[in-house]
Amino acid sequence: MNVSYRLFRGVKLDPDSTVEDFCLIGVPPRGQREGDLETTIGPCAYIRSHTVIYAGNRIGRNFQTGNKANIRELNEIGDDVSIGTLSVIEHHVRIGNRVRIHSQVFVPEYSVLEEGAWLGPNVVLTNAKYPLFPGVKENLRGPVIKRNAKIGANSTILPGIVIGENALVGAGAVVTQDVPDGAVVMGNPARIVKHVSELSY
Repeated sequence: MNVSYRLFRGVKLDPDSTVEDFCLIGVPPRGQREGDLETTIGPCAYIRSHTVIYAGNRIGRNFQTGNKANIRELNEIGDDVSIGTLSVIEHHVRIGNRVRIHSQVFVPEYSVLEEGAWLGPNVVLTNAKYPLFPGVKENLRGPVIKRNAKIGANSTILPGIVIGENALVGAGAVVTQDVPDGAVVMGNPARIVKHVSELSY
């Protein structure tokens, strides 16, 4: 069986990249025609099977996905970014260099993940304070995950929350308030329990 992938019009994919079977790259979003939005992916990408990347993304070098990742349109994604199996990145998201997004993570519209941020498996970011209320789409606010912050597995981050630089969110936490730089938070709702400088490895 000769199976391959599909590149839509308007995609610039470096020839040094690897794309596995069944991938769709440059899919036009609703209201756009094929080729209306340019999609660029830098050198040495490795895009695993069944990944879907919509049009209008600008992605840097050494990008990789797990299987069945879904990346919506009009995102800015830096160098050395990894997006794990079954993770979903919605549109208008900014992802800095060296960000690691593990499997089954949800990143909604208007989120910002700064350089070196790390999101563990099953992390959920949210952006709608009052879902289904009138005007909710005009008031979406994604979280901001600052440089080198780490979000433990199964954590939930509420809309508009800022996770400070080098902060650590413990596994399973529900974060309802901003987290200062370097703080370690745990629990539901998450509370500061120490500073990262106090951690022993």
